[in-house]
Amino acid sequence: MTVLVTGSRGKVGSLLVQILHERGVAVRAASSSPEKLSPPAGTETVRLALDTPADFAPALDGVDSVFLYCEPAAVDAFVEQARTAGVEHVVIMSADAVLRPGAADDPIAAPHLAVEQALAASPLTSTPLNCGALASNALPWAWSLKARGAVGLPYPDSHADPVNERDIAEAACAVLTDPALRGRSYHLTGPQSLTFAEHVAVIAAAAGRDIPVERIPPQVWRANKPGFMPDDIADALLELWAASTEPVPLTDHVERLTGHPARPFTEWAAQHAHAFRS
Repeated sequence: MTVLVTGSRGKVGSLLVQILHERGVAVRAASSSPEKLSPPAGTETVRLALDTPADFAPALDGVDSVFLYCEPAAVDAFVEQARTAGVEHVVIMSADAVLRPGAADDPIAAPHLAVEQALAASPLTSTPLNCGALASNALPWAWSLKARGAVGLPYPDSHADPVNERDIAEAACAVLTDPALRGRSYHLTGPQSLTFAEHVAVIAAAAGRDIPVERIPPQVWRANKPGFMPDDIADALLELWAASTEPVPLTDHVERLTGHPARPFTEWAAQHAHAFRS
């Protein structure tokens, strides 16, 4: 069995490559910049940009299963090449945004939905992992803290379910290596629904310092959003945060797939507290 892991420079992808390697599974780490990868010794690497069909055939040659990030630009060509290469199973790193009403018109959900639908319409077996809010989404708050002396949030009372990236990687490993788990979707969440202000309080406790939360107008947040973030994504996030006034639904799917409860946000905060200290 050989598993192709796309997006191997990302947090989930790099963790998955490591976990598969540790468990003795043949893994091929793929990235649009493979020279920047640092996989375990002896791990095969390959160039694969998901919007570049010319990369697909060599990356997929001899592969049985794929861990696929949701890039819809050339997904039909990817699916066809995977079928031609004899791939049997694709695990999709998707988002829980596709589970909400109006997903097809939501700029956050739509790319994930397009990839899920392309795989569902193919003869390949696919397993979407619909992930909640990634715990590492909190890391940019360290930059806000250094720049402003506070974490600036447009909706500090908005709820999210921080899910640890290692839990996602372990869940992906489970469905990649156990055929009995294939062919259904899983909604991966953290163990708690926390407001953003509660996220900050957990980080402050881990860092051993006071971290003020400053409520800022949504238009100020949008004007200072990360440069890589498209305007429509920023608008969709603001709309989501404004509407998330109640605890979000949680599942036990991480535990069902990995055999252990989902990691609490306190664990992530302890591991990244150094970023909030200096």
